[in-house]
Amino acid sequence: MGRPRAFDTDLAVSTSAALFAAHGFEGTSVDDLVTATGIHRGSLYKVFGSKRGLHLTVLRNHLDHEIHPATAALATVTDPARALSTAIASFDSGPAAGLLVLAAAERAPLDPEVATLVAEGITALEEALRPSHGDDAPHTASTVLGARLRLRARPATPGAQPATSKEH
Repeated sequence: MGRPRAFDTDLAVSTSAALFAAHGFEGTSVDDLVTATGIHRGSLYKVFGSKRGLHLTVLRNHLDHEIHPATAALATVTDPARALSTAIASFDSGPAAGLLVLAAAERAPLDPEVATLVAEGITALEEALRPSHGDDAPHTASTVLGARLRLRARPATPGAQPATSKEH
């Protein structure tokens, strides 16, 4: 009988989400993940299979715990101006802010499983905007995601919070 897991998987996933959101998949090394999570390399591979496996777990968690709750709340807003401002203010604003946008730009073109998860998130946003924006929901979703991308691309200023903070 094997030893029980000595780390908190949820904490490891949320810590990894912050790293992937800040540095991207390619910019986050396994050593970065090991250092930040405190999990031994062997344990990380045993639980998640690979850095990619961890990234997929992070994206799934991000969809289930951040994107889908945000879009469910957004779907109740019927005023177009309020829906747009609510979406921009709240969509993807947790500790992994921008993770979906970064995965869309960096990994989705190369990884079909990432592309499927990204498409799920974008579709959820589009459907949440449908009550307020009707057939224009896909265009509005692009505006929301573009705003998120624009915030990520802002040049850093001395003393500014990184793009992974709640306000971004």
